[in-house]
Amino acid sequence: MSSVTTSTTSAAPRRAMLTDPGYQAFVILRVGFTVAPILFGLDKFANLLVDWPAYLAPWIDDLVPGSAQAAMYAVGAIEIVAGLAVALAPRFGGWLVAGWLAGIIVNLLTIPGHYDIALRDFGLLLGAVALARLAQRYHAEQRP
Repeated sequence: MSSVTTSTTSAAPRRAMLTDPGYQAFVILRVGFTVAPILFGLDKFANLLVDWPAYLAPWIDDLVPGSAQAAMYAVGAIEIVAGLAVALAPRFGGWLVAGWLAGIIVNLLTIPGHYDIALRDFGLLLGAVALARLAQRYHAEQRP
């Protein structure tokens, strides 16, 4: 007959993992890259933080059908999906967010006066790559 009690042997590796600085960094990045894209994606529908269409390069606005605000609705939906991808599959979601940030950087570099934001987003891109790499490591350690 099997017992329902938890064994201390299974709790010890979990406890050790929680004290590992690399794993802590992974969790911090995973939470950050889950929450931020979802919140920014939702704000594309409300424009509470900023007037998002102003951050769309004119050449991109000319390429996409509809208004700049309609493009921001699509951007918002993609960002929400990217945040959910990080939450559910960070090995894939980290790379998705990094790729998305690369596109945002290209967009921002073609708008005069937005170079500082492009540089900030490059730092975020590096964080997303670090998340994907850490996710690869900790996913491999969790497999039996």
